[in-house]
Amino acid sequence: MSCEVQRRAGGEWCGMPGSEGASSFAEKLDRLFRATGRPEPSYMSVAEAIRAGQGVAISHTYIWQLRTGRRDNPTVQHLTALATYFGVPAAYFVDDDTTRRVNGQLDLLHTLRDAGITEMALRAADVSPRGRAAINEAIRQIWESEHPRG
Repeated sequence: MSCEVQRRAGGEWCGMPGSEGASSFAEKLDRLFRATGRPEPSYMSVAEAIRAGQGVAISHTYIWQLRTGRRDNPTVQHLTALATYFGVPAAYFVDDDTTRRVNGQLDLLHTLRDAGITEMALRAADVSPRGRAAINEAIRQIWESEHPRG
């Protein structure tokens, strides 16, 4: 099922192909938009951030065209700017191995976000090393109580 069909059918997450082959630029860009969390950034906010932060002229309409597949051959400058904005290597868009590796990381991030792990980790970052050790021990004990050796 394509990302667009899945989105229309109410799919919460549009997984990208893993090892089964290349995906289009539009699918890859869509994956990055969807991986940012809720709510997705608007095309306008992405374009403005790229223009302000990187000095690259890009319009929200052009980003929409790239994401929907109406345009599929971005310039190297635009490809690099989009990769930088989303925090992925530019090779994500052109190298299948890089795409698979980054998609695996995005899947893990999505799983952690769904499990509430990222919120706990962010809160723990402001805790002393001794406090983090206590949190880690508490989690270990809870895990062991829920997964008894049998």
